[in-house]
Amino acid sequence: MRFCLPYSGRCREQPPTAAPALAAQGVVVRYPGGARAALDGLDWVVPPGARVALVGPNGAGKSTLLKAIAGLLPIAAGSLRVFGAPVGAFRHRVAYLAQRGELDWNFPISVRRLVLTGRYPHLGWLRWPTRADWRLADEALARLHLLDLAERQIGELSGGQQQRALLARALAQEADLLLLDEPLNAVDAATREVVSAVLRDLQRQGKTVIVATHDLDRLQADFDDALFLMDGQVVARGVGAVGERVHRAWLDNHRAAVAV
Repeated sequence: MRFCLPYSGRCREQPPTAAPALAAQGVVVRYPGGARAALDGLDWVVPPGARVALVGPNGAGKSTLLKAIAGLLPIAAGSLRVFGAPVGAFRHRVAYLAQRGELDWNFPISVRRLVLTGRYPHLGWLRWPTRADWRLADEALARLHLLDLAERQIGELSGGQQQRALLARALAQEADLLLLDEPLNAVDAATREVVSAVLRDLQRQGKTVIVATHDLDRLQADFDDALFLMDGQVVARGVGAVGERVHRAWLDNHRAAVAV
């Protein structure tokens, strides 16, 4: 009988090479005590190497979907597979970047060590980071223009720098699927340009990137496809005018309702 520990790297099976990065069929997600489903009947397929936007207002279900893909929320019904396997089978291949406000930035850890935690899915129990792990963390910091801030406590960073540190952590993991929750929300222009350039590089490397965003202006320039969510359901798809028209109509109706 073969025995292995989680994340040890010794007993991993290789995923099917032709499998989509993500395949969702009839996915339903409910929060405990919730009156309605946070996601209701989602069908979606994302091919490997795609850069896809999740678009919708707050509460539409974008963060819920990303957390379900990352294995942080269970699905109540339907099927959700990542690289052809159940969620959680290849955790080292999936990197999740939460919204900046979900982290405790007062935690006493340096920027460099925060980024190093992206290597933990590759380490296994009772194993310490190697020189190669530290090198990958430093390369990610350099890529996000943060190497000179590596020994700062994470709370000393600006909002844009914190966002870049989180993305550096995801890069250090060397994942094949990156789930980014509002990576460009409330950041300065310099951070926006750096992050956008990194996302373009990731696609050239064949990585799959799913980005939750409110920004409609650069959908066609920055993404291959888009999924528009409202109230937990898909209302439009694509980066063309149809999806944007549906989303803008919802926003106009929402603003009118709030103004009454």
